[in-house]
Amino acid sequence: MKGASQGNTAWSERRGRRALSGKASWKRRAGPHAMGGLLRGWRVALMSGPHRATLHPLCSWPPGGAPQPEFSRLFQPQNLREDEVSGLDAGGPELTCKSQRLMLQAGLIQPATPGCFHLLPFAVRALEKLVRLMDREMQAIGGQKVDMPALSSAGPWRASGRWDRMGRELFRLDDRQGHELCLGPTHEEVVTALVASRGGLSSRQLPLLLYQVTRKFRDEPKPRFGLLRAREFYMKDLYSFDASPAAARRTYKLVGAAYGRLFERLGLPVVRVQADTGHIGGSESHEFQLPAGVGEDRLALCPGCGFAANAETLAPAAGPPACPACGGPLTESKGIELGHTFYLGARYSSVFGATVAGADGRPLPAEMGCYGLGVSRILAAAVEVLSPEDCLRWPLPLAPYRVCLIPPKKGSREAGASVEALRARLLATAPQLQGEILLDDRTQLTIGRRLKDAQKLGYPFVVVAGRKVLEDPPLYEVWCQDTGQVRLLSEEGVVELLRTTEVV
Repeated sequence: MKGASQGNTAWSERRGRRALSGKASWKRRAGPHAMGGLLRGWRVALMSGPHRATLHPLCSWPPGGAPQPEFSRLFQPQNLREDEVSGLDAGGPELTCKSQRLMLQAGLIQPATPGCFHLLPFAVRALEKLVRLMDREMQAIGGQKVDMPALSSAGPWRASGRWDRMGRELFRLDDRQGHELCLGPTHEEVVTALVASRGGLSSRQLPLLLYQVTRKFRDEPKPRFGLLRAREFYMKDLYSFDASPAAARRTYKLVGAAYGRLFERLGLPVVRVQADTGHIGGSESHEFQLPAGVGEDRLALCPGCGFAANAETLAPAAGPPACPACGGPLTESKGIELGHTFYLGARYSSVFGATVAGADGRPLPAEMGCYGLGVSRILAAAVEVLSPEDCLRWPLPLAPYRVCLIPPKKGSREAGASVEALRARLLATAPQLQGEILLDDRTQLTIGRRLKDAQKLGYPFVVVAGRKVLEDPPLYEVWCQDTGQVRLLSEEGVVELLRTTEVV
């Protein structure tokens, strides 16, 4: 062993000499400025103590000086027309609802394969803002974000019994070794096996709330309504672990309340209804339904006592259905399911051995709940419900850009008036608008044409440098999409209006 150690030492010394020699020869070949080239884009910060210097990425943009978005540079249709739908040909999907048509016309989505869509920059910006809102609500109640694989082996699904029960909706495939896999529509099996693999949970960890926002897959027999019923979609799914049924039901109410706050923030009149547990199982289930004419669920609602349920949970009645809570008449409505919560009990934890410490210290199967939100579906449903027939309207927090600036047409009398100073002042006064002010720099088009496009895309505020910009002081037209009002404001007035606007 001693000889081997000496040999290893000698080999290391020879290797080190070769490395140093290589570095020296590289330096001779590359010249004295080679290291400077490698370090370009980095700054060196001097420090006291044993560490003399450290490298940091160099960011030379001053506050408000980073490149700001301009319409002509976006991967976005530059010519929005009502009679054209981007990416739609004779063999493409049928236009079955308003949100699908508007999002295609505005260049937010483009069909890829049946039931799958490219999400383009405007849609991605709105989606990311929605995810940030969800993160805030989930983390406010103690949620911890994880990211689990979309691919799952068949084993856990067979153990839970859902491999066969899911039927043809489950995307299944075999790898080259012949192992059976699936693309998960939900992650109950995967997350429970994950928690079980880490050993029993202590009382200090409870309630444990793990959530993720990922792509999910479901082999829809007939995908339709654009993002409302797709084969590949974004979903926020949360899974809770508690020590007792009473604690689990408290968590169930806690998450449901967080969902309610989220929809209230979005301005969506969502109704929480009793629902069937379906393939996921458990003893209690609720859906968060958005009333809409294109909804595929039938809702039974009681105006008298507030009872609400998915109609599929009610037993067929000989006469007009009566409210099971108060006996009053029920009204029926169509709804789009945006969220679903399940009280699972020990349905999965007993299968996979996910345990928590009981009052006496002995391990017990965890009491679980699972909670889903259709992220991309919420985006499309909001457009479906809030928009008129000819233009997009967003929940204010989700608007891809908060402000659109429209400068004068090139060659017009007003062309000398610049909106750059206004944008710079807005960014200096309201730094939260960084990256949120889009300049429609297509100055070859008339103001009217660009204003029409702005209304189609649904910016909450559109600031136009029109004829009044030549007055003293210059006045800007400010279009407020929420109220439909048009106001004439000075530069100070525009800044004051937008100074306190919140951005997600």
